[in-house]
Amino acid sequence: MSSEGEGQPTAAVNVKVESLDPESRQVNVTVKVVSKGQARETVSRRDGSTHRVVDALVGDETASVYLTLWDDNIDKINEGDTINVKNGYVSLFRGSMRLNIGRYGSLETGAPPIETVNADNNLSNKEFPMPERRRYPSFRPRYRDEGGGYGGRGRGGGYGRGRRGRY
Repeated sequence: MSSEGEGQPTAAVNVKVESLDPESRQVNVTVKVVSKGQARETVSRRDGSTHRVVDALVGDETASVYLTLWDDNIDKINEGDTINVKNGYVSLFRGSMRLNIGRYGSLETGAPPIETVNADNNLSNKEFPMPERRRYPSFRPRYRDEGGGYGGRGRGGGYGRGRRGRY
């Protein structure tokens, strides 16, 4: 009996930068930091808090890609450092690939040095079509008084005529 795929998260795989694509998930990558941009502030759509974000160009001998760093991770690395991104993933930001650490990933410094980086093969310079974002779920439950009746969603609880739901 195999327990693979039964509630257990799959292990992250070691990859080279050139094998990353917009669908890459759970990857381990060892890269050298080529350059680190200026920190900018952004406001979270989730809770309204302010965060710092930086794009750093990282790569290995096969290719390079931008790594998005947030808050505390910004100060952990410097240009010229070799780092391990553990359990990272790739996302598209305005049509270009970005390597991300995310909630379940980590960033470790002190990896064996990488001498040369193929900055000419920058995967973030390639344009990818953005997937269509659905603003609403594909399944929409029907409500008892939808399509006429007494107000629909959000008015008086949806089932009754008045504020207290009395019939």
